[in-house]
Amino acid sequence: MSERAVHNTQVSFPMPVEKSELSRFELGKYYIANLFLTGVIGCMRLLPYERRIGAMGAIVRWLAPLVGFRTRVRRNLKLTCPDLTEAEVKRICRAVPDNAGRAIMEHFSADGFIDRQSKAKVSGSGVQAFDTAVAEGRPVMMITAHFGHYLAARVALQARSGRPIGCLYRRMANPYFNDMYVEAFHQTGSPMFEQGRRGMVEMVRSLKSGGIIAIVSDLHAHGGEELTFFGKPAVTSVLNAELAIKYKAVLIPCYAVRQPNGIDFEIVLHDPVPHTDPKTMTQFTNDDLEAMVRQHMGQWFWIHRRWKAWRGLGVQPKDMP
Repeated sequence: MSERAVHNTQVSFPMPVEKSELSRFELGKYYIANLFLTGVIGCMRLLPYERRIGAMGAIVRWLAPLVGFRTRVRRNLKLTCPDLTEAEVKRICRAVPDNAGRAIMEHFSADGFIDRQSKAKVSGSGVQAFDTAVAEGRPVMMITAHFGHYLAARVALQARSGRPIGCLYRRMANPYFNDMYVEAFHQTGSPMFEQGRRGMVEMVRSLKSGGIIAIVSDLHAHGGEELTFFGKPAVTSVLNAELAIKYKAVLIPCYAVRQPNGIDFEIVLHDPVPHTDPKTMTQFTNDDLEAMVRQHMGQWFWIHRRWKAWRGLGVQPKDMP
């Protein structure tokens, strides 16, 4: 697939504005925010690994109602799971920001994170397919989501396979904090592919050479196909399936399930997605993720604006997430 073809097949995600295009006021806000964030993370890192992970979970859980996270979670649950009891909704509203906070601190605690997750249990019906594909040198695409903490799967599977796993990431809006964010990503492995034309070309080259890549696939994608997730329209990129078909890659749903102690993970691999057509394959991965989320409702990032296509469905704007 040429650079031109890659560019033409991409769906679009809102990209952060370049630093040179930001006003002095915007740069000032981002600079101050970066000082605050790096200060908090630096202070947390003074604590032992387990304590800092739990502490950041508690902080984000406490902040959730103040910054609107709890409201977003409730709206998404009302839209997709209206039969949940109030007690269950409250539990999920606490669990989601707690998991998010823990994942943030894990991202910036590469030393302890890698040491623990390289020993994580790897299970599921897709383990044999993964091992076989790696042994044969076939390209592998690990399809994951903002669930548990996907970087735990990357660390564990790199340790298991002895091979690097490439990761597609999205640049952060804050240009100052982005440097620290990307550096932390690199500490869990390489190569890293920045979302955009250049990153996509690099990712395709990796696939063509029989590489392993991990892709988070649960975001609303402008220009994608209107498929379903939790029974509601959810615009989803089918590019991953197109690439898997094009390069005969093994497409494996992969989840890092946070364990009851809040620190460790079990990496669960499901059966490879059958190669049919891009829409069918992508709907398969949506359904697979939904089944996993229903088992662990507090571990998916319910704060996302995942459902945006509501024309003609009788949903009022105030009800939209």
